Amino acid sequence: MRQKLQQAIKPLFKSLFILSLVFVLALSHADGALAARSGGRIGGGSFRMPSSRTYAPPSGGGGYYAPYGGGGFGFPFLIPFWGIGGGFGGLFSILIFLAIGNFVLQAFRRASSTGGDEGDISSNSPVSVTRVQVGMLASARDLQPELNRIAETADTNSPEGRAEILQEASLALLRHPEYWVYAGGGTKQARLNSAETEFNRLALAERSKFTGETLSNVNNQLKSTAPKDVLSAAGELDNPTRLFTEGPGEYIIVTLLAATLGNFPIPAINNSDDLRQALRQIGSIPSDKLLAIEVLWTPQAEGDTLTSDDLLAEYADLKLV
Repeated sequence: MRQKLQQAIKPLFKSLFILSLVFVLALSHADGALAARSGGRIGGGSFRMPSSRTYAPPSGGGGYYAPYGGGGFGFPFLIPFWGIGGGFGGLFSILIFLAIGNFVLQAFRRASSTGGDEGDISSNSPVSVTRVQVGMLASARDLQPELNRIAETADTNSPEGRAEILQEASLALLRHPEYWVYAGGGTKQARLNSAETEFNRLALAERSKFTGETLSNVNNQLKSTAPKDVLSAAGELDNPTRLFTEGPGEYIIVTLLAATLGNFPIPAINNSDDLRQALRQIGSIPSDKLLAIEVLWTPQAEGDTLTSDDLLAEYADLKLV
């Protein structure tokens, strides 16, 4: 009787053991999936104030020209001494001549410096730090290769190149509105001397969510790596425990950061229309106003996934659009 009971219970214990093993493997793979979050990054720019300009004399001209903002009368000291003793007038006429010359030169300087705002930049100049973040369905498979291409070919050292990066990344997102699921962002105003701290804080917060930056182009330094954990996860797609780790949905998160000279607010993002307007605005920032940029996205490596649990844990501030 006891032997028959043991034979009846033995298959039950075997089934329980197999079920426990499956759950253990599922939990261990879940940790691996969270660890295998690859990221891409494109960045560049500077918050340093431009050096003050100096006024250069025209070619062929004579006399001494004081630097911009320097002392003295600030104009060519070319007084016709030959006229002082003659019919030029007295000391009063000389002073009038100097005043008129100084006025004309200062007007010329102001006119020549209106071509850009660089001469007016100081540590108290207002700067806008803008963030636009989009969560998309991973079925938008064309997006990742497009961001990879931008990273591999971008010029991150020049203002024109950085403006083009923002434009191309914004266009890549605008071309796939059917895959938009989540979005968020906003603008913070800061002075030039504190804007870099705010910009770096936002960038580091996003970069810390990656296990590794598997593709990056920062200040024209292109780097590409393939983490072992990502490749391992990609090679186990035929493992049935992946059903426990990946969940029903997979996503791509793209973040655009821009530091802009002046006031540059974007609308609050509550729906797809707001997101479309924000992407158009950040993608159209002129190069002469753009101080620094960061374009970040995850996952970047092929075979890597971002699950619903990952998104809720790391991007809880995003809204459904």
